[in-house]
Amino acid sequence: MQVHVYVSGIVQGVFFRDFTQQQAEHYRLGGWVRNLRDRRVEAVAEGDAENVERWLAALRQGPPSSRVDDVEVVKGEAEEGFSAFEVRY
Repeated sequence: MQVHVYVSGIVQGVFFRDFTQQQAEHYRLGGWVRNLRDRRVEAVAEGDAENVERWLAALRQGPPSSRVDDVEVVKGEAEEGFSAFEVRY
């Protein structure tokens, strides 16, 4: 399963990308995360559907210093075959 997500709220400058990567590694997902100019965070993750859902639940909570207002999720079939999860700049 693959998901493409856009997270809005207080999600930049609060270690949200690092949190996203740590959670993805914990759930053995591949993909990437990056900040957008409009202050949202964008991420793509692929892996087992149950682990993807757990990762999404973690993103909805975010790290302690964040405030997540919305998580927009577009689900699809795994396409990329990522070997790791990386932070993009």
